[in-house]
Amino acid sequence: MKTPSSKMEKYYGKELILDLHECNQQKFKRRTIKKFFIKLCNLIDMQRAELYWWDDYSLPVKERQTEPHLKGTSAVQFIMTSNITIHTLDILKSVYLNIFSCKDFNANEAAEFSRKFFEGRIASKIVVNRK
Repeated sequence: MKTPSSKMEKYYGKELILDLHECNQQKFKRRTIKKFFIKLCNLIDMQRAELYWWDDYSLPVKERQTEPHLKGTSAVQFIMTSNITIHTLDILKSVYLNIFSCKDFNANEAAEFSRKFFEGRIASKIVVNRK
């Protein structure tokens, strides 16, 4: 994180908001996403905690999502300093990733690692310093 411009201003966290398009949707499986979280947390030096999932693959076919913006897997990887949230959209071949931490991390490294891991392109990258 950048040093605050005045002594009165203090940053309490950082958030990376990343949109990846044209990804390899074969990487959107739970086992592969879990590997992604492990490698990402090692890269940005975050300690992993609980991991929670949501998808509809265990539901009967007629109850599954069919809309392109809904069909996929979501997960929250809690870390000791906050969380990492991912949403994959199979039909759109897109990944939406948010990393929020009260501990500083290299957002550029995290974004580039994510792009390479999912074999996509960065469509949008925003870094927010939380005050």
